[in-house]
Amino acid sequence: LALDDLSALPPGEREFQLHVRLQAEAQSPFALAQGPLVRARLVRLAHNDHVLALTLHHIVSDGWSMGVLIREFAALYSAFVQDRPSPLPPLPIQYADFAHWQRQWLSGPVLDTQIGFWREQLSGAPTLLALPTDRVRPATLSFAGATLSFEVPRSTTAALNELAQARNATLFMGLLAAFQCLLARYSGQDDVCVGTPIANRNRAEIEPLIGCFINTLVLRARLDPRMSFDNLLDQVRATALAAYAHQDLPFETLVDALNPQRQLSHTPLFQVMFVLQNMPMGTLELPGLD
Repeated sequence: LALDDLSALPPGEREFQLHVRLQAEAQSPFALAQGPLVRARLVRLAHNDHVLALTLHHIVSDGWSMGVLIREFAALYSAFVQDRPSPLPPLPIQYADFAHWQRQWLSGPVLDTQIGFWREQLSGAPTLLALPTDRVRPATLSFAGATLSFEVPRSTTAALNELAQARNATLFMGLLAAFQCLLARYSGQDDVCVGTPIANRNRAEIEPLIGCFINTLVLRARLDPRMSFDNLLDQVRATALAAYAHQDLPFETLVDALNPQRQLSHTPLFQVMFVLQNMPMGTLELPGLD
C-alpha cells in the first residue's frame, strides 16, 4: 500500500498537497496489458487523520461493483482489525467464468435472435439528434464539456412516481418519457433515440461479483403531437421492457451488426444519454473510524 505522509506540513499546504496527489492519482493511466487495474494509496494528514484513495479502471468495475466493493471492504476491515478471518463466503463463480459463459451462450440462434430484435427496433431510426446548440458540432469529438447541477424538489419526484405507477411504469420510465418529449421539442424530430446504461446483472450468481457487466441500450421513442403523455409513457414502458429482455447483446456487437454510417463528429446510434443512478451503494461504516 503506497503511503504519502503529509503530517509534517502546515495545515494549508497539507490540504493543497492532498488535492494535488489525489488529482495525479486519478489521472494516472493504467497499463491494461500489465496491470494492476486497481490501485490503492493512503495519505496521512495527521496521526489520526488519513485519506484512502482507491482507483479502479472501468474495465474491471462498474457502478454496481462500487456497492459490492464498499460492503466487502467494510466486512474485511472489521474482521481483520479484530484478528478474525475473512467473513466473506467463497464466490460460486468468478468474472472470468461469466465471460466464458457469455461467449459460449451468446452465439448461434441466441445471437441471431438478439441482433434480429435490435435490427427491427432501430430500423429507419435517425442517425443524428439535431439539437439546436450554440456552436457548430466539431468535426471530431473532443469530449470537452461541462456539468450543470440542480435539484428536483421532493414533491415533484413524488408526483412523478405517482404518475408512473398509475401506468404500471417505473420512475425511470416516467423520467425518460419526459426527457424524450423535451428532446423532440428542441430538435423538432418525432423520432428520438436515447442511450442508457443497464447494470446487466440479471442472474443472482453474478450480483456479488466485482467486474464490468454494464451494457448500453438504445431506447427509441416515436412521438406524435396528437398523442397524450400517458400514451407516450405506455410506449416508453413497452420499449424499455422489450429492451431489458434483450439486454445481453453488447453495444459494440450491435454497432458492428448494424454497421451504421460512421462519422468522427458523433457517436453511432445515439448522441444523448439518460442515466438514473439507483444501484445499491450502502454506507461505509468501520469500527473505530469516522
